[in-house]
Amino acid sequence: MQDSSTESKLTVDDMMPTVYKELRRLASRYLLNQRPGHTLRPTALVHEMYLKLATGQTEWHDKLKFLGAAACAMRHILIDHAKSHGRLKRGCRPRKVTLNEEVAVAGEGAPDLLDLDNALGRLAQHDARKARIIELLFFGGLTYDECAAVLDISPMTLYRELRAAKAWLYSELTPVTRAA
Repeated sequence: MQDSSTESKLTVDDMMPTVYKELRRLASRYLLNQRPGHTLRPTALVHEMYLKLATGQTEWHDKLKFLGAAACAMRHILIDHAKSHGRLKRGCRPRKVTLNEEVAVAGEGAPDLLDLDNALGRLAQHDARKARIIELLFFGGLTYDECAAVLDISPMTLYRELRAAKAWLYSELTPVTRAA
């Protein structure tokens, strides 16, 4: 007889059928306004995320924890893809992405994906939970309540920390204008 803690744990293979459509929709939003000829497609992004998660021996207790891990994996895949294509070296800037938790893409004055990733890395050094909130909302597409549940914090704490994280990222990503 198995103990109840073993029965409640789910592998990536258990989770994928229940979240595949949601992950595919999320990946489509990420890639919506990428440069013409972009080689990464939504299905490929989800499949790469699956491979990344399937190679680990991690088990999840619920769908939200899995989506959090998927968000992190997708972020790393997108960043690795952007870096490997060397768009910055060729003088072609990546498309701009907003800091909108609904993953709206494009927009005047928004930071590019690599700048956002670098800023999130710096934020994580100062406050890992704030960086994780941005990651879950932006890359994971989680709602505020889902994000609060994943992090085991109250929605009010989430709102407060999100405001602080956005302000910090804004100050990091906004170019400083010098007085003449």
